[in-house]
Amino acid sequence: MIRLSFRQTMLAGFLIVVLFLGWAGVRGWLLLEQFARQSRTNSEQFLQLNGLVMELAELATELERSARQYQVLHDPAILARFGTQMARSLDTINRLDSLSIPALATPSAKWRKTANELAQSLRYVTIPEQLQVLLVELWESNAQLEAERRHWTDAEQEKALKKLEDGQLMLGQLIAVAVFSAFLVALVVSWWLSRPIGALEKAIKQLGENHLDEPIAVHGPADLRQVGHYLDWLRRRLIELEADRQRMLRHVSHELKTPLTALREGVALLDEEIAGPLEDSQREVVEILHDNAMVLQKRIEGLLQLNAAALDTRRLHYNPIDLKRLLQEVIQERELKIHSRHLQVIGDAPSAVVLLDVEKLRVILGNLLSNAIDFSPEHGHIQLQALLSGERLTISCRDEGPGVAAEDSDRIFEPFVQGQRHPPIPRKGSGVGLSIVRELITVMGGKINLITSGNTPGAHFEIELPCGAGDRHRQR
Repeated sequence: MIRLSFRQTMLAGFLIVVLFLGWAGVRGWLLLEQFARQSRTNSEQFLQLNGLVMELAELATELERSARQYQVLHDPAILARFGTQMARSLDTINRLDSLSIPALATPSAKWRKTANELAQSLRYVTIPEQLQVLLVELWESNAQLEAERRHWTDAEQEKALKKLEDGQLMLGQLIAVAVFSAFLVALVVSWWLSRPIGALEKAIKQLGENHLDEPIAVHGPADLRQVGHYLDWLRRRLIELEADRQRMLRHVSHELKTPLTALREGVALLDEEIAGPLEDSQREVVEILHDNAMVLQKRIEGLLQLNAAALDTRRLHYNPIDLKRLLQEVIQERELKIHSRHLQVIGDAPSAVVLLDVEKLRVILGNLLSNAIDFSPEHGHIQLQALLSGERLTISCRDEGPGVAAEDSDRIFEPFVQGQRHPPIPRKGSGVGLSIVRELITVMGGKINLITSGNTPGAHFEIELPCGAGDRHRQR
């Protein structure tokens, strides 16, 4: 089976369009050439016919003059001149008949017959009345020839005009058919090429959003199909790399956690002075070791959380949930921490049931609220608000803390990145909370934005998520 490439398909479509338009142009040129040739032929025939009829009229006048002179003078020279004129007349009649014009056949034959009878009358009969009758018939034949000539000329011109109009109509139809065919070919080629291009765009977006479960198949031109094969190979390669990354995180976390446990136990033994009393400088060193061991433990726990989140993003479980109830539960889970900081958390959400991955959304809201609590000053206000518009859910979280520095806004969602601005109380975080939030939101088909405003203090995060009605249940 022959499979055209993208370039070959474009070239074939262009050639077909050119063939259609060229065919219409050639047909139009042939029609115009045919009309021009017919016009030249008709013009030559019109001129020749007009000249022959005028010549017959002149010869009829000369024949009449010679006949009348011979009738009076009976001069043999006049009769000989009449004979010469008669011969010329018959030659003219023969040339007229050679034109093969059916309308002129009858008056031409009548003219010939009358001229012959006139010649016979001059030679053998000299009755003036009969001669006059023949001369009148001769002029009537001339008049009939002239009338038939005009009628035939007018008819031929009308036929030529009608043919021209038909040719114009045919040319218009040919152009319309050619343009429509060219448009149809362009439409088919565009459709043929847009399908695989759309599939490639979808596949690239699928890879960018880390949706690696669905195989990539592109149908269409051979080279675009090959690109689809490469993208599917890249998808499989990304799956392998992701598996290697997760396996490495698990191994590294395990390998670090085991010696860290021994290190913490040793530091605890030193701190409890099991091996003997400590001097002030030695206790300071022990405290440094203890603090750094705790930091390292937080980092390892962050790695484990990030790895667990990456694994969990492969599975989405959609269930109906009441938004207002969910926000209240997230706030109540952190009630003790909120009261200890004397904070006021305002949760505002419509009492609507939507279809979402509840557990992931709970983790997202929990991380955002925890960050807002840590960075808020005492007696501060935190606003957690959810808005529902059709099948689009928007959740915003605002606090009155120091906010996010401008130089950190582009990298605040990266793993283990902590901003330059610090919370009012000491906080030993691993810096993976916002990266987990972004990964969970991305796999749910949404996005998170850091809203910056020069006049409003604090940090403002806004989440957009697609959601469904609560009477349906989906699981992927």
